[in-house]
This record gives sequence, C-alpha cells and structure tokens, in this order.
Amino acid sequence: MQATTKPSFHLRKPKNIDQRDREHLTEHEINKLMQAARNSGRHGHRDSTMILIAYRHGLRVSELVRLKWSQVDLFQNLLHVSRLKNGINSTHPLAGVEIRALRKLQRDYPETDFVFISERKAPLTDHTFRKIIERAGRVAKLKLKIHPHMLRHSTGFKLANDGNDTRSIQLYLGHSSIQNTTRYTMLSSKRFEKFWQD
Repeated sequence: MQATTKPSFHLRKPKNIDQRDREHLTEHEINKLMQAARNSGRHGHRDSTMILIAYRHGLRVSELVRLKWSQVDLFQNLLHVSRLKNGINSTHPLAGVEIRALRKLQRDYPETDFVFISERKAPLTDHTFRKIIERAGRVAKLKLKIHPHMLRHSTGFKLANDGNDTRSIQLYLGHSSIQNTTRYTMLSSKRFEKFWQD
C-alpha cells in the first residue's frame, strides 16, 4: 500500500502594498505620531523622542534600540550613527529640538549606557518599540497601519522631496547601494512641480 502525502501549504506574508497605500508618513503625520506618543503612557517623553530620533536620522528599529550615549555628543551636537545590515556609518548633526529632547531624557534616566531604556534600566527591545509605534498610530488616528520602518522611509521621502541629491541621501541613510535610495527620489513630487503652471 502506497503512502499518501498531504499537500503542504505555505502561508505567505502579505505584501506591504496589500496592507497600506504607502510606506512613508508625511512630516505632519510624524508630528501627530510624536504628540500621541508623548500624551499616552508613563514614558511619553522617551517614546516621542524615540520617534523623533528614528525619523530625523533614518534609523532602523534595531539601530534605535541599540543607540548608546557614547554615540551622542551633546557638546558638539553630533550623533554618531552605527548602521547595521552592512550599512555605511556616518556622523549626523543634531538639531535644537533633538538636543533639548535628549538632554531631558538624560536627566530623566541618568547613568545609563543606552539612550532608550525600560523601567528596569535595560535597553528597550525591537518588539517594545513596535508596540509603542502601533499604539501611537491608533491614538493619533492615522489612517495607515503604522510600523517602525515607516519612520526610515519617511526620512528618505522627506529628504528627497526637499530636493536633496540622491548621493547625499544614500550616505545619510547609510545605504551601501544607491539603488536602495532611488526609491525615495522616484516618490518625490519635486520633479513634477513645473508640469502645470496656473
């Protein structure tokens, strides 16, 4: 008697385009997300600062939760970004709003190695930040299903839409290949601004 094998079914992860219309947020939506994070939970300032730093510097969630105070220079206003996934490390300037937020965070959580920590003084996990972002998206009533990598995409979109050159955006985001950066310049509306002159 011949043995029969059952057919195997593989559950396919749905494509991002099937779950949401776009993979980036506008600056206005980022501000709403930060405000929602600031006003919900016991660690509102920490959570909104995480969103701010991830967005302003195009950090992956794993780069964000591994960020150490040794990478932050509040005297020279610099952030030393260590990229993962074979990315290119770089040094970014810190703007005033970031410096103020980080200084307050340092006062709230003194004597820690990691910038973003839990109540038990341990670094936050990727999973915890995903929950923070999802909650903030619900509170902000954004019409998209929010996930952390959207912050990185939002950085690329904003920099491209502001007219920055592709090579500079590549280095800022730490892409080892410029092909990963061109998606943002393709999304930019700048190239179409002279199509209709009213």
